[in-house]
Amino acid sequence: MTKLHITETVLYLDDVSVSFDGFKALNALSLYLKPGEMRAIIGPNGAGKTTMMDVITGKTRPDVGSVIFDGLHDLTQLDEAEIANLGVGRKFQKPTVFGSHTVADNIRLALDGERSAWSALFGARNEISDDDIDAVLSRVRLLSHRKRLAGNLSHGQKQWLEIAMLLAQDPKLLLVDEPVAGMTDAETEDTAHLLRDISKSHSVVVVEHDMHFVRMLDSKVTCLHEGTVLAEGSIDAVSSDERVIEVYLGR
Repeated sequence: MTKLHITETVLYLDDVSVSFDGFKALNALSLYLKPGEMRAIIGPNGAGKTTMMDVITGKTRPDVGSVIFDGLHDLTQLDEAEIANLGVGRKFQKPTVFGSHTVADNIRLALDGERSAWSALFGARNEISDDDIDAVLSRVRLLSHRKRLAGNLSHGQKQWLEIAMLLAQDPKLLLVDEPVAGMTDAETEDTAHLLRDISKSHSVVVVEHDMHFVRMLDSKVTCLHEGTVLAEGSIDAVSSDERVIEVYLGR
């Protein structure tokens, strides 16, 4: 792996290790992401994918190693809220939208400030313009659903709404965990197009098991195994690597 200078990266993990009760969830993990890059992270269960995301977002402190965001900020010294405020957004596998509110109001609820529904709908955050909301919803293919209750959306549409809620906060880096789990084939393809579009203006890390979807992302791929990088490169290079075939893809 070519080691980039910290200032050339939006995300810089170097020699990061995390242990839980003697089990090394991350083992001298090094990973570098350039500004505007999308990276797909694959690997078997227990490879360290979730722990890596937890370290980046401040949920878990590494035992050793460097985690630098945007060439400046040592994320190991910050809490989750401080890291989010720097511009790191995370979408978990299961969508968490406000089902009793409209799609448009979910965007308002996602914005900075007091987190009550009252303040979002009637307070300062109501100052976001309808045009701004429509621009975000259009980007995630939900503009025609802006007045629907979020709880009535399909599973795939809820995933897109949660991505829109992150985009409304304009993070520099989006961490997206298994976005197409439970989606139809058509929704999966639309999600690949959506993330490729988002990656034109944001750095994106996608953790995913669906190799067909990973191929559609057309991005650099990193395969983790036992808490460290096993292989990295194009989808063709990684999927043909004998070590990746042995521990993850099978024959």
